[in-house]
Amino acid sequence: MTTTDRTTPGQTGRDTHAEALSLDTAVNLAEIEVLGRAALDRNALEYYASGANDGHTLRANRDDFARLRLRPRMLVDVSSVDTRTEVLGLELHSPIGVAPSAFHGLAHEQAEKATARAAAGMGSVMTLSTFSNTPIAEVGEAASGRFWFQLYLLSDRELSRSVIQRAEASGARALVFTVDAPYLGRREPNERHRFALPPHLSAPNVSTRAELAQVETDTGSQLANYFANLVDKTFTWNDLDWLRAQTKLPIVLKGILTAEDAVLAAEHGCHIWVSNHGGRQLDTAVSSIEALPEVADAAAGRVEIYLDGGVTRGTDVLKAVALGAKAVFLGRAALWGLAAGGEGGVRRTLELLQNEFRLAMALSGKQTVGQLGRDLIKR
Repeated sequence: MTTTDRTTPGQTGRDTHAEALSLDTAVNLAEIEVLGRAALDRNALEYYASGANDGHTLRANRDDFARLRLRPRMLVDVSSVDTRTEVLGLELHSPIGVAPSAFHGLAHEQAEKATARAAAGMGSVMTLSTFSNTPIAEVGEAASGRFWFQLYLLSDRELSRSVIQRAEASGARALVFTVDAPYLGRREPNERHRFALPPHLSAPNVSTRAELAQVETDTGSQLANYFANLVDKTFTWNDLDWLRAQTKLPIVLKGILTAEDAVLAAEHGCHIWVSNHGGRQLDTAVSSIEALPEVADAAAGRVEIYLDGGVTRGTDVLKAVALGAKAVFLGRAALWGLAAGGEGGVRRTLELLQNEFRLAMALSGKQTVGQLGRDLIKR
């Protein structure tokens, strides 16, 4: 079966709500999601939207934000609210970045370059996936120094070393090592409909189009089958010294959900990214925002902490920062914006969320990001 057999040309999720919307009229990220979903064919939509198994963790990432209640303070001068912060020495206009996600070319022809330009233009930072559709150097140029690189540690250590060197040479400011994916979680829609990249796309950082085309897809997802033999499944905490020897960049471990692993990360001098991979790996795993307090307590200020998973409102950003995150990162939300309008769609996504965050700070009686603490959250 060829890739073109898997999707119906022109097939989208477009509905009357989407027809009535535009990027200019969208007032929140949910409406941009409607636009983005409507612009995608089934192959791309199922890849971006799917979670593991029954989707319990996927839903919990959002639901657990809503369960947290805020304790706003009154009669504070909020005529000027400063949303700026820093991550690893890089100033951000707000504590909102773009998480690594594969295959932006499924959403827009400009792919990761459009996302990088949008993030840079908004004073944000983009994290580029190992499985990007665009070579690292091209994204680095588009990002104007505002990007991190996400690494899957490959069984081929020499290829891993080469990828790291290319990321450094292209201006990456940090190396984000994903630790929660020795295997891919089972994303059933991708298995059922045999997800595969269309013929015009590849994963140039790790393979050629011809190599991908040879991956067997008659029994499920092309990516899952390819991934099965690509990633090093033997890598442990004891091997982090090898990774440290390959780069001078700060190392961030993405996928930490427990106090025990947070302690180990800090002891190894690694920053921490609280994440359950957007609910795409181990279903019924703890949500990111639920895991954050214990991770922050265990890290005890020794390293920086970030979070992704379920962030769709300015109050979500507020809660995550109050509970110990230095910044949050958008996965699907950025992809919906990219699908809805390329660079402009990602910019609109970041703009809406930054504005919501500023308003949430003001209504909570907070003038600066540094004032956000656990006193803001109802216990």
